[in-house]
Amino acid sequence: MLVAANGCTVEVWIVFRRACLFGLVAAFAAATVLGCGSGERSGKRRIAVIPKGTTHDFWKSVKAGALKAGEEFGVEIVWKGTASEEDKEKQVQLVDSLAGTVDGICLAPIDRTSLVPPVVRAKQSGVATVIFDSGLEDASAIVSYVATDNYKGGQMAGEHLAKLLGGKGNVVLLRYAAGSESTEQREKGFLDAIAKHPGIKVIADNQRAGSDAEEALRTSSSLLQSLRGQIDGVFTVCEPNNKGMLQALENDNQAGKIMFVGFDSDPRFVQALKDGKMHGIVLQDPFHMGYQAVKTMVEHLEGKPVEKVITTGEYLATQENMDDPRMKELLNPPKAD
Repeated sequence: MLVAANGCTVEVWIVFRRACLFGLVAAFAAATVLGCGSGERSGKRRIAVIPKGTTHDFWKSVKAGALKAGEEFGVEIVWKGTASEEDKEKQVQLVDSLAGTVDGICLAPIDRTSLVPPVVRAKQSGVATVIFDSGLEDASAIVSYVATDNYKGGQMAGEHLAKLLGGKGNVVLLRYAAGSESTEQREKGFLDAIAKHPGIKVIADNQRAGSDAEEALRTSSSLLQSLRGQIDGVFTVCEPNNKGMLQALENDNQAGKIMFVGFDSDPRFVQALKDGKMHGIVLQDPFHMGYQAVKTMVEHLEGKPVEKVITTGEYLATQENMDDPRMKELLNPPKAD
């Protein structure tokens, strides 16, 4: 009888080695199955939703809509945004880093020019992009653009302010940071509407404030001081600018005396509209925008045709109609933290 060096008979040693080999193969097979399951992410597609920012109520409503679509269509939503709505470099990095980990991207570009190259790179790597909220300078690499008609929204603001002023008076436009396509369209629409009323003069449209409400407060206060007694109406083009201007008007005891039209909602603006401190709010549908952006991406990934441009609507809330069911819904849209 042959005996192995470890004291076992040769027959026992062979059986032992075979058992070990079988165990290793079984373990490898199990690991492979588990590994494949992990790689496929349980069969769910992953869609990155990259907003301009994450702090303002507008983006929280966009997130709520995106999550609703993710739940409805069985996809995982990867929500990633920058802390500042002016950090375009960080947003470029986000697009580049997420492109290799997801099946599709829904992006609200901070800057219409700077975000074109990463979208092109994503497409070259096989990852499609749906743009929402704010457009790109070059849309040739995108699947679809889902947004408010911001030019029309700006026109609505201009026409409403002109009506409030009876077709005559001096107005101020507080602009947002340069490079944001959505707010630039609002500004253009507003100015084009005001230009149709020869009795109304734009006495200031060269001041800007970014995503910081404190900056908007400082800029608004400066405008009210330098143009004291000359301003009949103002228009602000986004949530942080609304906040800054409203606070400046209150601080200066001008709230309700100067006609004030803003763009986008927030609980404070709803109260200001009720109290007569704001005289109109142009509304978007951020919940629907987030939902529609994800829905459009899902349809594209499923090989279905999608529209190149999808509008999500624009509305004007006033003290007279703010209690209508649809306006109440738009003034207080669902939010997700």
